[in-house]
Amino acid sequence: MSHEYAVEVVGVSKRFGVVQALRDVSVGFAAATVTALVGENGAGKSTLMRILEGEHQPDSGHVLVDGKLAALSSPRAAHSLGIRVIHQEPEIIPELTVAENIFIGDMHSRGAVFLDRADLIRRTGDLLRTFAMDEVLSPTQRCEGLSPALRQLIEIMRALRPGARLIAFDEPTSSLTEDEAGRLFGVIRRLKADGVAIVYISHRLREIVGLADRCVVMRDGQRVADEPMAHLDEAKMVRLMVGRPVSDLFNRRERTLGAVLLKLSGVATSKVHDVSFEIRAGEIVGLGGLVGAGRTEVARAIVGVDPLVAGGMEVSGAAYLPREPSDSVRAGIGLVPEDRKQEALLLQQSVRDNVSLVVPDKISRLGFFSRRKERALVDHHVSELRVKTPSIDQAVAKLSGGNQQKVVFARWQARGPKVLILDEPTRGIDVGAKAEIYRLIESLADQGLAILLISSEMPELLGLADRVIVMQDGTVSGELAWQDATEEAVLALAMRPENELRERKAS
Repeated sequence: MSHEYAVEVVGVSKRFGVVQALRDVSVGFAAATVTALVGENGAGKSTLMRILEGEHQPDSGHVLVDGKLAALSSPRAAHSLGIRVIHQEPEIIPELTVAENIFIGDMHSRGAVFLDRADLIRRTGDLLRTFAMDEVLSPTQRCEGLSPALRQLIEIMRALRPGARLIAFDEPTSSLTEDEAGRLFGVIRRLKADGVAIVYISHRLREIVGLADRCVVMRDGQRVADEPMAHLDEAKMVRLMVGRPVSDLFNRRERTLGAVLLKLSGVATSKVHDVSFEIRAGEIVGLGGLVGAGRTEVARAIVGVDPLVAGGMEVSGAAYLPREPSDSVRAGIGLVPEDRKQEALLLQQSVRDNVSLVVPDKISRLGFFSRRKERALVDHHVSELRVKTPSIDQAVAKLSGGNQQKVVFARWQARGPKVLILDEPTRGIDVGAKAEIYRLIESLADQGLAILLISSEMPELLGLADRVIVMQDGTVSGELAWQDATEEAVLALAMRPENELRERKAS
């Protein structure tokens, strides 16, 4: 290590009880450089950031800032040295304005009593304009009711106040749209140009390939690689993170298919049109396409969120027309939605409450609720899916992203659906948890479920699906058997010229 780094961690170890979270980690973060920090949950990334932030103290080793020993005894001490960590969940005070949230703790006053509000608004406006945020945020705007993306932008603006040496972003795009993520990347590149050291933590490896200059890989509390990004790709990063190649995450084999369990014929809503396909028992059908192609909208139509304006559906050969989502549950259709926190989980409720949500008939006796039956049912499925939780009474909000997703799967396993729709089932979870989810999906297909897999991750789509249906502009652009489904073939259908798409619709 040398003082060429803005911030250095030298020989740091940290233990929590019997868990060795970090073991002799040394890594430097250079100014004007984006360093990706990747690894599975439990690899030590968060502990390392908490040490840099002054929240935890190392058992051994030390931190240098500009080559000098730094005493990071508290978050305030870290902030005073220009080290800021932007967490995945923004810490915003809803009752305050954008300006007040950004400059909280640093508001100038006129005289002894009065806040210099004009100065506060001026400084906030300058900051927003500098990073091209003035189109989406106003200094005097109250933060109550802001979207997660805008709340996160405020958190970022707070970290961008003068004096920043190192800014760490922890899963910053997990709640952002593609456009919002693009705006964030613009901010990061501006910070890099201004000489700030950037640490970027994300499970989205494709983002990292396009954004980072270097990549530090952690596994089991140790640094296992520190390479220029040009020397790595997604497959190499996965292999370093989990100790095995990406191809080993999938277990491709021929499956015995049964009867058609779900059939769509010319389905149309306000967002999609003329969508037709079928899924058999034991089959995994992938639904591919670019963002905005209509994949999630197909799922919404199937479960009764978006009403049909044309076409029809069948479940197990019987006509099926859901008026509301509860109709789909009764028909034997389950949905693991794209946004599990907003659309699937009761975050402040227990694992037990979340798993038993759709099985009231299985946890009652003679019309009366049975706590014993509920506990037995939930214990069984939590154990079967290896959900890591202290108990089934633990609040779901306290679980990792991978274990939260397992809770959603456990809910549907408890219900026992015929058809399961998975919309981005591994979004925001680490590679190790992804491998477990993949094995679970394959196991469910082996048990005879019909599975519709919607995914933007090409290796996932190609590695799991028996065939891939590709969508473009709200309609089906084409279909590929798994033997023919390559990344190039899927993208070719997803970006089909408009005249070819019109000809296909006409035929």
